[in-house]
Amino acid sequence: MIVHVLDNYYLAITFLISLGLQGALFIISFSLQTDKLTDLGEHFYAFWKTVGQSDVWLTLGGSANFFLLAIVTLTAGNTFYTRNIVASVLVLVWSARLGGFLFFRVLKTGKDGRFDEMRSKFFSFMGFWAFQLFWVWTVSLPLTILNSPNVSDPSLGGGNPAFGSSRDIVGIIMWAIGFASEAISDQQKYMYKSSKPPKGAINDRGVWHFTRHPNFFGEIFLWWGMYILCLEPAVAHAIGSGARKAQYASIVGPIFITLLLFFVSGLPLAEKPTAKKYYLMSHGQNPLPGDKWADYKAYLSRTSILFPIPPPLYRHLPGIMKRTVLLDFPMFKFDEHADGPAAVEEERRKSAAGGE
Repeated sequence: MIVHVLDNYYLAITFLISLGLQGALFIISFSLQTDKLTDLGEHFYAFWKTVGQSDVWLTLGGSANFFLLAIVTLTAGNTFYTRNIVASVLVLVWSARLGGFLFFRVLKTGKDGRFDEMRSKFFSFMGFWAFQLFWVWTVSLPLTILNSPNVSDPSLGGGNPAFGSSRDIVGIIMWAIGFASEAISDQQKYMYKSSKPPKGAINDRGVWHFTRHPNFFGEIFLWWGMYILCLEPAVAHAIGSGARKAQYASIVGPIFITLLLFFVSGLPLAEKPTAKKYYLMSHGQNPLPGDKWADYKAYLSRTSILFPIPPPLYRHLPGIMKRTVLLDFPMFKFDEHADGPAAVEEERRKSAAGGE
């Protein structure tokens, strides 16, 4: 039996589920900043000490939310059509893989360094959880709407065009490529860091040889694939006009993750700060042997920022093409003439303050 909850696109119920989950995990995570677990058996103490820390809940919050929304919308909608099942399972696989990897990484390292600066600040920390709620809810929209009664319930004008169209195939292939890129790059980066490479070394092994951010490429590509996979009922005109508009409008999901990684939490936090680090290795207070900055500039010139491209080909492409078509925008560039002196001065001040 199809369950109709609040609205026939499942927008309200999925938002409320996300709000409840993220709110609960925020409270748990904020309260577990310090180790409050006592009287534990000696053999299990180290494990539970790590599990009791806030970072475990942080890493599980997003992936668990995606997993829950996929399960709820598929089962509540009673939409056990092939396309709905395939799309839902793909999201379940992705969220389980991501959550499992992040959980494993926190267990190994004891924390997630991404949250060091905000962990003890109540409103900053709460803002992260609120943003995560919006991220999960928005990116899940293509699947949420596909599984909703207005799209999949024939009594409400929904429909189920035969699975196996060209769009279905393209969507699945894109998802598979993106999933493989993200999963392999996460594993390769973890193994690289675990090998404790010398300071100043550049990770250009495996999939990292073809793009500076194979994980971001994979994330973006798989969600665009998910959108294409979910879109067939609208394209085939198998549903009413309102449902078609809703399906087309769910493009905000892949657009949101693309803009997020390009302008908020992805490339802006990776490109300039990393280049600044290598610049200071050569021009800072304590330069390393060799010219690490020159090595890193050579790496930038031969390695695509996002799309996987063989370095011998990318190296010889026109700069204007790299900065436009291939999305290596000037905003990501660390200008050694404009930004270098300020970086050196900042390092000098921090060094002086640390010595006081």
